[in-house]
Amino acid sequence: MSVGILAHLLGKQPYKELARKVAEYGFPYVQLALSKAITDVDCSLGKLSPGLASEIGGAFAEHQVRIAVLGCYASLVDLDDDVYRHNIDRFKEHLRCARHFGVPIVATEVGKPEDSARLPQYWERLHHALEELVEEAERWGVTIGLEAAQGHLIDSPDTMAATLERFPSSCVGVVIDPCNLLNASNYERQDEVIQSAFKQFGSRIVSAHAKDLILRSDGELKETAAGLGELHYPLFWELLEQHKPHGFVTLEGVREEQCAAAAQFVIEGRTAAISSR
Repeated sequence: MSVGILAHLLGKQPYKELARKVAEYGFPYVQLALSKAITDVDCSLGKLSPGLASEIGGAFAEHQVRIAVLGCYASLVDLDDDVYRHNIDRFKEHLRCARHFGVPIVATEVGKPEDSARLPQYWERLHHALEELVEEAERWGVTIGLEAAQGHLIDSPDTMAATLERFPSSCVGVVIDPCNLLNASNYERQDEVIQSAFKQFGSRIVSAHAKDLILRSDGELKETAAGLGELHYPLFWELLEQHKPHGFVTLEGVREEQCAAAAQFVIEGRTAAISSR
């Protein structure tokens, strides 16, 4: 059983140093967001190439670290035409180069609507974006990993399920983060929310994130490292291993000094879930 990490949580740095540092911490794979993690290479739109992707991917491979997911976090719902076009083209570039990194998944949260009165326009933007991106993903044999997040257009099991129903392609999957499905109003019903997610799209999950939540005295939720909060992880591990055994799980919301304990928490929880089946 294993666990990975969001690479930039170990500090933004030259890619060879980052690869070495990931290996020193004992992580066998990462989710890599190029713009957040790497300092010595320009990975902006138009700069990615098979050669550059192979160079970065090879640096991680030399340390026996896989790049499980490329993070390309850019709004797919922006109503500014130029920003929208830039983000779609950047995501397409990631899809085209993914195989040269050795990566099966390119992931994103879909973006935050800034005007609730214009929600239909945001949904129209997202649907047009995914039409383009699904075609590109199918052409290159790469999976798009959609992640729900509070405040984003896709923010719940229901909005995720509706999007997946509209785009049934096998190249569209889910990066599930149980914390991202929760807010102050549904936190006390977290088991119900988590069960609903797996019921509606358990078969479409391609990766998972692990962090934790604490309900503060003022009623707000605070993120922390996995194992230090109140998320009902035994249920999550049970359902994850039932639907996607040995799938990718990457640490999020963790500081460097918390890495070892958080990784151990995840590994022990997943191992227990498998043993109990």
